[in-house]
Amino acid sequence: MSAGLEVADVFRRHGDTYRRAHDGHLGRVERRVMSAIALCRTAALGGHTERCEDCGLVRHAYNSCRNRHCPKCQGQARAAWLAARQAELLPVPYFHVVFTLPAPVAEIAFHNKETVYAILFRTAAETLRTIAADPRHLGAEIGLVAVLHTWGQNLHHHPHVHCVVPGGGPSLDGARWIACRPGFFLPVRVLSRLFRRLFLDALRAAFEAGELGFFGALGDLAQPTAFARRLRQLRRVAWVVYAKPPFGGPAQVLAYLGRYTHRVAIANARLVSLTDTKVGFRWKDYRRHGKVKLLTLDADEFIRRFLLHTLPDGFHRIRHYGFLANGHRAAKLALCRKLLDTPPPSPATEPDADTIVSAPCDRCPCCGGTMIPLGTLPRPQPGHPPFWQDSS
Repeated sequence: MSAGLEVADVFRRHGDTYRRAHDGHLGRVERRVMSAIALCRTAALGGHTERCEDCGLVRHAYNSCRNRHCPKCQGQARAAWLAARQAELLPVPYFHVVFTLPAPVAEIAFHNKETVYAILFRTAAETLRTIAADPRHLGAEIGLVAVLHTWGQNLHHHPHVHCVVPGGGPSLDGARWIACRPGFFLPVRVLSRLFRRLFLDALRAAFEAGELGFFGALGDLAQPTAFARRLRQLRRVAWVVYAKPPFGGPAQVLAYLGRYTHRVAIANARLVSLTDTKVGFRWKDYRRHGKVKLLTLDADEFIRRFLLHTLPDGFHRIRHYGFLANGHRAAKLALCRKLLDTPPPSPATEPDADTIVSAPCDRCPCCGGTMIPLGTLPRPQPGHPPFWQDSS
């Protein structure tokens, strides 16, 4: 089968089989994600008819599912989010720092997503802010945007947080702007050691508070002695904190954020083949300098890996800290601009068209003319779902 495939095609073709095979282990969130993606932009969600005012083409336009795990539904959310972020950019270098959980912690995280992912966010931000506030390193209050990704290129569970950080901040007394050294933000070895300590302390506190559950092969960790032994082992291994080179400027920061903030586990463009038993997709092997390879999985395994990355209801995968925290962002940014002697952004500022992915346009696919709505297309009556719809 040729390209042009979608994750939705996989769920429509193999979803029912997967549900039957894993009925006792498939949660409500996973079922809803499968159903939403399969129904996205189909007649099952209703829509409207529209006509081109130039060539007269009439077509059906169906509604989106708006599920945050759907590869087709991130464009509009991304555009709106970036429009707000552009007004917050400062005329300073920006750095990209990645905090990654070791595999033995990732195993615990998978069974305790809400608790452990929250610890990952909190301790990554605390690590950056603590080291940045230390006069031996920077001596400033910093701000950051943190984005959770839980996947690697081959769809295995690989939780990590991407942090985009301005290269400096107000001094601790708020009297001046302190910039980092050119091309260098904070020492990664120092960040790594503090991150490990803060995370493991928080994980131990969660265990003692009864907030962690252990299942299957991890069942023994429910015993305090086994859990303490696991923590000791984790304190002896290096934790990966990676700092990438600084961005070229605010425009590059916005372009980067547009690629990362609303990404899902796999984009439709990476799918290559779909058969009665297999799904093939492209992936980059970063251990081989990003070489592009083809991976073919059983459809059951592809769906399993995709669903590893569903998030609990209400869990925020984009978070702001320091002077970018939601509670005082406007006042803190005003102080930063004052210290940098830069004017506030114009209220009319719009995101650069090159840095965002817009929602589907209302232009005719044949001639480019304007599409005029004609009427609504209601959802099908209850009791008549498409064959792929989840009936649970």
